[in-house]
Amino acid sequence: MSVKLELYRVFKEVAEAGNISVAAKNLYISQSAVSQSIKQLETALQARLFSRSPRGVSLTGEGQLLYDYVRSALGLLATGEDKLSQAQQLMLGTLVIGASDTVTGQFLTPYLESFHRLHPGIRLKIISGRSAKVLSLLRSGSVDIAFASTPAERERLEAWPCFSTHSVFVAGSGYGCDFDHVYTREEIAAFPLILLERKASSRGFLEQDFLRCGVTLTPEIELSSRSLLVTLAKIGLGVAGVTLEFVQDALSSGEIRLLKTDFTIPARSVEMCTLVDVAPTAAAGAFMEMVQAGAEKEILRPAETGE
Repeated sequence: MSVKLELYRVFKEVAEAGNISVAAKNLYISQSAVSQSIKQLETALQARLFSRSPRGVSLTGEGQLLYDYVRSALGLLATGEDKLSQAQQLMLGTLVIGASDTVTGQFLTPYLESFHRLHPGIRLKIISGRSAKVLSLLRSGSVDIAFASTPAERERLEAWPCFSTHSVFVAGSGYGCDFDHVYTREEIAAFPLILLERKASSRGFLEQDFLRCGVTLTPEIELSSRSLLVTLAKIGLGVAGVTLEFVQDALSSGEIRLLKTDFTIPARSVEMCTLVDVAPTAAAGAFMEMVQAGAEKEILRPAETGE
């Protein structure tokens, strides 16, 4: 069934405004035109999309279902229109990147600096978030490029490995453990553990690896910040599960030390992701080429400490 795109634009505005008169004002059309558009859309789809009340309108269950798809589709269309209008000579435009604060600080900063120096007219926008969030933003068209840890769901994604990460366990240099001892999984699990919160993909990966060997990790402290893992390990609150590549400064200073283990947790990959069915803008393409060239040169190497 074919429905005019403009009807969906009106539907989205009414859904977000919650009021027909406000939507009409925002769209610069009459209230009757808005009402007629909604009626036409409901007739075409054979569904009641809004509940009316003296205070305005609200989405029905069917309306909410449709709205989620319309918002995403119109977002992608708006993004496409915006990108088409940008100059292809990299003189102006916006490049939106989704990445965690850690990946931005530990990996992307040199690329961002070089890109800005080469193309000062391109506005760089960074949206911070964990892997699941930035991939969701990518699929909705809110970011041009997302940096995520080994995406489990690769539908519509094209990904390029940037660098590998390795999960290890560390403790403050004065912590009451034997740094020369080679610990088993069971012994590691018995420590007061400091881990990232459950929604962190690295936490889930670590737990699943232990569970495959019949060992459950029960942390005493769960955090949203990677830097706090190191901070609390330094002051002796427990053993922290961290990413080796992101704690090199603390290891080099001796504030924390690696625990030796008789097992190795499989490496993960931080990947640069784009949508397969959406052509990158000139700015996105140039930034991707820069990162790919750097990744091939292994700019970020796994540290040898503890290997």
